[in-house]
Amino acid sequence: MSTQDFQPIANFIWSVADLLRGPYRPPQYERVMLPLTVLRRFDCVLANTKEQVLASHAKLLASGKLKDLDPTLNRIAKDTKGTELGFHNHSPLDFQKLKGDPDNIGRHLQDYINGFSQNIRDIFDKFEFDKEIEKMEESNRLYLVVSKFAEMDLHPDRVDNITMGLVFEDLIRRFNEAANETAGDHFTPREVIQLMVNLLMEPDDDLLTNGSPIVTICDPACGTGGMLAEAQNWIREHNENAIVKVFGQDYNPRSFAVAASDLLIKGHKDSRVELGNTLTDAPFDDIEGFDYLLANPPFGVDWKAEQKEIKKWKDFHGYDGKLPRVNDGALLFLIYMLSKRQDFRPSPDPQKNKRGTRIAIVFNGSPLFTGGAGSGESDIRRWIIENDWLETIVAMPEQMFYNTGIGTFIWVVTNRKEKKRKGKIQLIDSRDRWTPMKRSLGDKRRYLDAETINTLTREHGTFAESDTSKLFDNADFGYRRITIERPLRLRFQVTDDAKESFLNACPELFDAVEAIEEELGTEPYLDWNQTWVDVQRIVKGCETGWDSGAKGTKQKKFFRDCFTETDPDAEQVIAKRGSFSGIVGKGEFPGQKLIGNLELSELDQVFGVVNESKGKNGQAIQYEADPKLRDNENVPLDENIVAFFLREVRPYFADSWINADAKLCDEKDGGIGKVGYELNFNREFFSYQEPRSLEEIDKELATVESKILEMLQEVTQ
Repeated sequence: MSTQDFQPIANFIWSVADLLRGPYRPPQYERVMLPLTVLRRFDCVLANTKEQVLASHAKLLASGKLKDLDPTLNRIAKDTKGTELGFHNHSPLDFQKLKGDPDNIGRHLQDYINGFSQNIRDIFDKFEFDKEIEKMEESNRLYLVVSKFAEMDLHPDRVDNITMGLVFEDLIRRFNEAANETAGDHFTPREVIQLMVNLLMEPDDDLLTNGSPIVTICDPACGTGGMLAEAQNWIREHNENAIVKVFGQDYNPRSFAVAASDLLIKGHKDSRVELGNTLTDAPFDDIEGFDYLLANPPFGVDWKAEQKEIKKWKDFHGYDGKLPRVNDGALLFLIYMLSKRQDFRPSPDPQKNKRGTRIAIVFNGSPLFTGGAGSGESDIRRWIIENDWLETIVAMPEQMFYNTGIGTFIWVVTNRKEKKRKGKIQLIDSRDRWTPMKRSLGDKRRYLDAETINTLTREHGTFAESDTSKLFDNADFGYRRITIERPLRLRFQVTDDAKESFLNACPELFDAVEAIEEELGTEPYLDWNQTWVDVQRIVKGCETGWDSGAKGTKQKKFFRDCFTETDPDAEQVIAKRGSFSGIVGKGEFPGQKLIGNLELSELDQVFGVVNESKGKNGQAIQYEADPKLRDNENVPLDENIVAFFLREVRPYFADSWINADAKLCDEKDGGIGKVGYELNFNREFFSYQEPRSLEEIDKELATVESKILEMLQEVTQ
């Protein structure tokens, strides 16, 4: 049978599913049909050496020398080409014998499954197929379904592994689409996978299509294995001599069982699918790195359950920065995938050749821009971009997935960019390039046709500017988040409410408050600096004054809180005076270049230090910042902070300055402010559309009003 003839087999199996109608709803058919397809395939594959396995099993049992018979029997079980299969079945039953005893079909089918080697039994445990056997037997469906499968010849002489793999892939796709209300949890639309695989492998066309390369592919959130299957298909279509090894992991037992069965059906002995949590389990530590990784991790996955364990680690798979918010761990999957990268070390020996790693991953919009400078998400983006790993991001149309209508993005990440891509990031906008589906499947109402996939692939490969493709320097997406301060301005006034609030907490200062009111009166004062000098003098002359130490400090602070309010007309409050040299001091300030002929004294003013016009010569002052007026500005990395401040802030707020407090700056960076990275598609691809004129709008409103009046007249007449 040619690979083009897999469809009749898939159609036949699909038609058998109709026998389940009643006890099962259509979304539940796959619970029965996929395990039985696997069983029937194994039954046919094992037929050639069935008698030898049974004979050896009987001898080994009689000898009692071996406790674990699986390794020996697995070596005896071979396909038609004499290749060891890696599994066996030592039950005397097969599908024809099951069909011949309808009265005991349930018990015999379970015995037949129990006759498999442990690796196959583990898969069927995850299928929980024993429950389905019991359910079908109770509803008198089991014999009918098994009989139909017994009629189907899936022997390797008629259906090779490649064709059988296509049959199984087609069934997985059909059943997942039938169960569209949950399909997005473990199934990615095939056209999205095709685009991801193209973006990953087209640049390596020369490497993959010549000779017999050994290619390793991993999907750490593989679901039913669709991405791994599509990647294999791409390589097989381009080079039949390539040796492909695939590896996957998934947290869902049933999805794991389907993916693991797919590998066995295709005869992949050197490939593996593991069951487990990608964020905490590491099943592939024995592998130095993969050539390709691709994944569609769950959107907005909560990793609170894993947080306690992950916090014990020194780092998260080689990343030692801040981690993302606990309610969205999507970027953790990308960090894990980057930890499985291999170095770029070309070698003439295929076994030693290290081509570096290419990664494709599907995200929603959150990993692009969520989190400001200094957050976990921003630090992860910074880590990836500053290492020059981010190659391309493709914006996908909305309504492309089965369980969500939100927009999605494909990230292409690699540690071996082409020379022309070094230091560059390509953004491709395909949000408006979609084809409507004739019938929606859950939230999926659109798809990418073959022509669009090819166009996007070429656009990526061409690496040129266009309306839908833009090229940027890595630094274009970075910025410094600086804090802008404005001075606190306080108006002092003695009022009854202020006195009551203060004396309720500090009754021991009653005489001092009375003395202050007697001397200063109840008029407002707009210069708190001078007023506070007067207050201190008055309190000092009273019998009971401020307490010493921390208590006295609290009394003074509470006094100011009670008797002052902010007033834009008041004088600026001075925080401290001194002969200090300011933030800048001598020479350049950290990480920046001085601009123009700006004197150091002027530069100091940018950072909140000014020469005092009154008082002793040489003194400087710093004003106290008003926390209510504090603001932040994002300064592009390639722009001078001072120039930005003088152009964008100072003209509008003449009394403002940049806060250069070390707590507001990156520890690893000598510059001012915290460095952040974000990727904003809407901003980069925004196209301004001029609003319609008022005359046009008025004309349209008049037309609508006229139609409404006509309709009303028809009703009243």
